[in-house]
Amino acid sequence: MTAGGGGDAGALGSRHLLRLAGSAFIVLAAEPSYVLVDTVVVGHLGPVALGALGVAGTLLSLVALLGVFLDYSTTGRAARFFGAGERGRAVDEGVAATLLALALGAVGALVGEIFAGPLIELLAGQHSPVVRAAEGWFRIAVLGLPGSLVVLAGNGWMRGVQETRTPVRIVVAANLASAVASPVLVYPLGLGLDGSAIANLAAQLLGGTLFLLALRAERRPWRPRREALSGQLRAGRDLVVRAAGFQAALLTAAAVAARMGTPILAANQVGLQCWELTALVLDSFAIAAQSVVGAALGADDAQLARRVAWQVARYGLYAGGALAAVLAAGFWLAPALFTSSPAVRHQIELLWPFFCLLQPVGGVVFALDGVLVGAGDVRFLRTITLVALVGVWAPLAVAALELGWGIEGIWAGLSGQIATRLVGMVTRTARGSWAVTGTAPLT
Repeated sequence: MTAGGGGDAGALGSRHLLRLAGSAFIVLAAEPSYVLVDTVVVGHLGPVALGALGVAGTLLSLVALLGVFLDYSTTGRAARFFGAGERGRAVDEGVAATLLALALGAVGALVGEIFAGPLIELLAGQHSPVVRAAEGWFRIAVLGLPGSLVVLAGNGWMRGVQETRTPVRIVVAANLASAVASPVLVYPLGLGLDGSAIANLAAQLLGGTLFLLALRAERRPWRPRREALSGQLRAGRDLVVRAAGFQAALLTAAAVAARMGTPILAANQVGLQCWELTALVLDSFAIAAQSVVGAALGADDAQLARRVAWQVARYGLYAGGALAAVLAAGFWLAPALFTSSPAVRHQIELLWPFFCLLQPVGGVVFALDGVLVGAGDVRFLRTITLVALVGVWAPLAVAALELGWGIEGIWAGLSGQIATRLVGMVTRTARGSWAVTGTAPLT
């Protein structure tokens, strides 16, 4: 078996998987680490600023839904061509994804600027004190959307061709610069919450520019292949619907938290940012699985792809267990790190046990997500995710508001959706129908 014109089965085995996972770990941890630093910085401006960051950040994620498929779909598609020894066609997937990123990013930024006010009010409540602050942050940060989507596309095609160093350098440089700038802009320069948004904008534009330069260095035509473009859109169809389910559940949880009061809204923002950080750290094995599974199937080695599936699931379980132990040990320290408000701190303490217990289960779920994305089995992922998010998390969040369950009800819903996905993912992986070989994925 060849991989990219010179590998063998061992080259796509455990050592390669761990190297890819290590690279993905750094890339995935970089941005949420910056967001976490930014949350700490903004948290000391007070509960209103922290709540505003939560509402505006949620809305920014909703607008970015337009191009959320560019990362995962590109990785799997590029990896198949790379595994078949066609590196040029793998890079062509990156060209198509990048041009889509620029177009969708421009549309998303425009839509965000036009509808910022009404959407913020819908999330936070028309008379909420966080509305004005959230709208100001969002209007600045959304301008970086084209750069943000180019970063997704760039990470996708580079992972597909097994390039591990360049994405790390780009993403770490952009987010480190922004993490340094955020506290300076917020406090010494006195820009407050707007300083946080400017730092966010700078990170997205810098990262996007560096990925564009890296793609240009490949010297491939910038006119996308028709089959690459149509393939990206087909793969994106189900991934966008899936992402819409995530956003619907997140928006429901944010709206419920906002109506429970500012302390719960602020604490939920802290909890979700922490969850995003640990989820993306655990997702490093999923990203590696996308590259390895895609390349193995492109090289006609279904047996290797199946072996990697269970191997990466074990890695996710072990990593999640380790994270849970560390987070549980930090139970008394973490709330004080994020806020000086006793009310917000108390709410963080209530959600923290849920957060810790979710780590091992989440590690397995995210790992198997990566396996099926790498194989192109996104229709199944769409269905099981929608069932879990719209059928479990969102209804439980609404019930938490109506029945007075508080922040614990919101996080019980999050736990329920992860458990639902676990059952579905393990069953699907065991059946093995996703391991279709060749350069054409299931989509």
